Amino acid sequence: MGRRLQHHRTALLAGLTALTLSLALCSCSSGTDGTAAAGAVPGATGMPKLTSVDINAHDRGRLRQGGTLNLAIAQFSHQWSPIHTDGTESSTVAVAKPLLPTFFRSDAAGTQTVNPAYLQEAHAEVRDGRQVVTWTLNPKAHWSDGTPITWRDIEANWRAMNGKDPAYRPSSTSGFELVDSVERGKDDFQAVMTFDRPFSEWQSMFNSAANAPLLPASKVATPDLFNSAYLDAIPLTAGPFKVDRLDPAAQTVTLVADPTWWGDKPMLDRIVFHAMLPDAMRTAFAKGAIDLLDNGPDLAGYQAIRNTKGAAVRRAGGPDFRQLTLNARSPQLADPTVRQAVFQAINRDALIRTDLNGLDWPAVPLNNHLLVANQNGYRDNSLGLSRFDPAEAARKLDAAGWKLDGDVRKKDGRELDLRMVVPAGVTVAQNEAAALTKMFKDVGIKLTPVTAGPNEFFDTYVNRNDFDLAAYALLGTPFPASGSRASYVQGSATNRAGAGSPAVDAALDRAAGASDAGSTSEAINQADGELWKVAGVLPLYQRPQLYGARADLANIGAQGLSDIVWENVGFTR
Repeated sequence: MGRRLQHHRTALLAGLTALTLSLALCSCSSGTDGTAAAGAVPGATGMPKLTSVDINAHDRGRLRQGGTLNLAIAQFSHQWSPIHTDGTESSTVAVAKPLLPTFFRSDAAGTQTVNPAYLQEAHAEVRDGRQVVTWTLNPKAHWSDGTPITWRDIEANWRAMNGKDPAYRPSSTSGFELVDSVERGKDDFQAVMTFDRPFSEWQSMFNSAANAPLLPASKVATPDLFNSAYLDAIPLTAGPFKVDRLDPAAQTVTLVADPTWWGDKPMLDRIVFHAMLPDAMRTAFAKGAIDLLDNGPDLAGYQAIRNTKGAAVRRAGGPDFRQLTLNARSPQLADPTVRQAVFQAINRDALIRTDLNGLDWPAVPLNNHLLVANQNGYRDNSLGLSRFDPAEAARKLDAAGWKLDGDVRKKDGRELDLRMVVPAGVTVAQNEAAALTKMFKDVGIKLTPVTAGPNEFFDTYVNRNDFDLAAYALLGTPFPASGSRASYVQGSATNRAGAGSPAVDAALDRAAGASDAGSTSEAINQADGELWKVAGVLPLYQRPQLYGARADLANIGAQGLSDIVWENVGFTR
């Protein structure tokens, strides 16, 4: 459904987009004894396989009942709905996942199986030449106010996310815009969904692995409800945990095990999310204030993990990548030729080496917007635009009318001065801004860094299009065809670059409706080639899934393509 955003430590989802500051196909076995899968040995210089998982896996019977899990998030959100366009930041998504229904579970290979807590069965078939998906719900499933989860919830989510009513502001319409109708099945616990066009990745719908959980009809049935019900509040849930307290003063979100949960009893008593600047997370982990650190490409954090007594490094190769977004809505970057010139003015090799130095992670440039290098179908479609070529960058700028005047290029009396928003407390982004300032100066581009304070990077700047350049990570999902669509199609609220073309849209649509892996891969790579031409997002490198964890923390860590089964997270005896 989309990608999510993260700060340095930054991220995108290949289903519904997750943005984080700091996608997927293939198969192999993963370790089940707390070690990484083959190819994911800490200290090795090779990149882990995409299907690696490193979560200290244990059966529930080997865990102790109770305890509090303390986690860090980079933002105390304003919008707590992960399917709203302002809720795509990774902190919002992280808090929502233990609370909201997910119809499927994703394993290390990205294979989807029905989650019996919510779904008895789901199957797709062709009726009268049209794809029909029948969803049969678990009648025991209910919202935290006691209301049963029924076909009406599925219908309301579809109406909110199908893109037909612009008053709704969904994070993605992928899949939902292809649905013609949702009707009651044999009873209130069955929904029959009929598609206008085939959608091969229909299992990404109502799936937390794709950042597309189900929300209650009572809170999304109208545009006003959809857009505002989860502002500064989490009014209804339906997961193994429920909200105990949102505390903006302390910048914490406290979840407790829901005694009315109908599935396996959660091993933990509570989960506390602590919002803090990313650079403060490593200190909090070293002091034992948080139990799991999503370190990403932070050398100081990686060293802190390795030096912390009773801590373990957890490492996997996920579908996530760090990138630089250029805002095509900015007058200075409206011309794609200028954006292409910015691409070619950047020495990605130098930038990547600086970011990843000392992390035991290969400093390999990523030359695809939709697939990472250890993913089936990966291809370089960059048409030379990924190559550092300051002379060609200067030629493109001259051709676009930006002429060198002293040290800085000007056009119509205006300097080519680009504002790069840098999140406070994110060392990687600060270093990138410093390096880019020097690289751009060589071709006559002025770069002005602007520091975004706590909780401001996305809410104040990126989500409001108030930037020229911004670096963060896009976190992928197990759905490479549909998962990235919202980040790149024209008119999407989560296309933060604002760049696109009919050719991009058509190729992404072909990928989502393809009937076989070969056709899907070809369409994905066609879309990627078009994305290089529109030059809105510059991929940098596959983001390391590097975590620090308390050694006795089980069933959570570097997930790869798998999702967290929150009722099974706990501490070993």
